[in-house]
Amino acid sequence: MITNVKTQIISAREGIITEEMKYVAEYEGVEPEFVRKGIEDGSIVILKNNQRKDSIPVGVGAGLSVKINANIGTSNERSGLEEELKKVKIIEETGADVLMDLSTGKGIDDVRAQIIASTRLPIGTVPMYQAGKEALDEFKNITKLSKEKLFSDIEKQCKDGVDFITVHCGVTKFVIDQLEKQKRVTGIVSRGGAMLACWIKATGRENPLYEYYDELLDIVKKYDVVLSLGDGLRPGCGADAGDRAQVAETIVLGELVKRAKEKGVQAMVEGPGHVPLNLIPSMIQTIKQLTDNAPLYVLGPLVTDIAPGYDHITSAIGGTLAALHGADFLCYVTPAEHLGLPTPEQVREGIIASKIAAHAADVARGNKKAIEMDKKMSIARKDLDWEGQRALALDPESFNGMDFTEEKPCTMCGDYCSMKIFREYF
Repeated sequence: MITNVKTQIISAREGIITEEMKYVAEYEGVEPEFVRKGIEDGSIVILKNNQRKDSIPVGVGAGLSVKINANIGTSNERSGLEEELKKVKIIEETGADVLMDLSTGKGIDDVRAQIIASTRLPIGTVPMYQAGKEALDEFKNITKLSKEKLFSDIEKQCKDGVDFITVHCGVTKFVIDQLEKQKRVTGIVSRGGAMLACWIKATGRENPLYEYYDELLDIVKKYDVVLSLGDGLRPGCGADAGDRAQVAETIVLGELVKRAKEKGVQAMVEGPGHVPLNLIPSMIQTIKQLTDNAPLYVLGPLVTDIAPGYDHITSAIGGTLAALHGADFLCYVTPAEHLGLPTPEQVREGIIASKIAAHAADVARGNKKAIEMDKKMSIARKDLDWEGQRALALDPESFNGMDFTEEKPCTMCGDYCSMKIFREYF
């Protein structure tokens, strides 16, 4: 049993304000005590593995700005390390807060090491992807995956410096039973959730991530890695949103959040998925209530299923509403979401769309920093300060190639720009 590691949550309980808490507080424009209290009650987590000395601590949770994650990762089908490292640079330049390495191609350990070495941003993984892939490579059968192999990969990734891990601990025998008692349009769309569900059905045994949850907590506690409790039964289409299986898993995740906090481990919860717009407010609020107000990390939500190629837009619509009603962390969705692996440019498009969603929600939630940014942009527009607007824009590259010399007419609306007319008389 691990007893002597002072994690962020243990420090917070002892009234200690850590350097990471101070950093997050300064970035967010709040008092360090606010961050400490949020970590103590579990409504805030700090993504910062204690093995990564030069990484940027990022706070996620209640009262903080909405954060953005961008997924990358190699695959055997198309993408290799060089392209994924290029995406890391785009993620940094475009302003995502966090990235996840979801690699399933060759040399996963080396890829992860190089991605970690290439950035100071917090990094997440899904250890089940590596463990499941390597079991399939060796045995051609996911059911041959052992608990020992899965937990060994979890420890290895934590030791390597990963700041948070997605683990589908809530995909239990009971939850799978609930799934089978109903009809779902799209079944299980989570890769990790599907792997574990197949393993449970074939072996008749309980999910090892749930059965041996205390061992899992001991591993992540050593490194102060945040558990991201994955939604393996998230709805894969609007028709499945809020069904029995999703709710059953969420109830289990609420239990696991409390057990993590009792053990001194930070935890957040992952949420949907595909959700019709009208259901988002109540769904987010219900998840928050069932999981003890743990930070909520959502994929989208995508508000319609008929826009392949434009799902960065459908998810931005849903993400704004979800964040307004309590979601804390948005996983970006790219235009390639239902078509294939994203190109570097599609990664960029996905991040910009998510940043717009997060900022819009921050403004609506009364975030002073976000509101002030909008006000400064308004003043720059009034003054026809094009360079000022560029500096404040979520995507400064949108100004590239445009000529804003004083002699030129306003490129937004021609010679009769209302701002020019207003300035002549007032």
